Amino acid sequence: MENTAVINCAEACVNGCVLGDQCPHLEYKTQAMKFVNETSLDKMHEIAEAALRKKMMEPPQWVLPED
Repeated sequence: MENTAVINCAEACVNGCVLGDQCPHLEYKTQAMKFVNETSLDKMHEIAEAALRKKMMEPPQWVLPED
């Protein structure tokens, strides 16, 4: 039996993938595991700091309520 249900992985898989081998995002899991295994914690910290600096340099984005 094939599981064709579409789920929101961000909500349903918080504690781990609920679809197992039927997950349509297995390639991303493999890429993420490779990144974590091959990248030092110091390098990950540098990447995060660079992203934060970039975000802090952007001008604020105003959200105006609709009338």
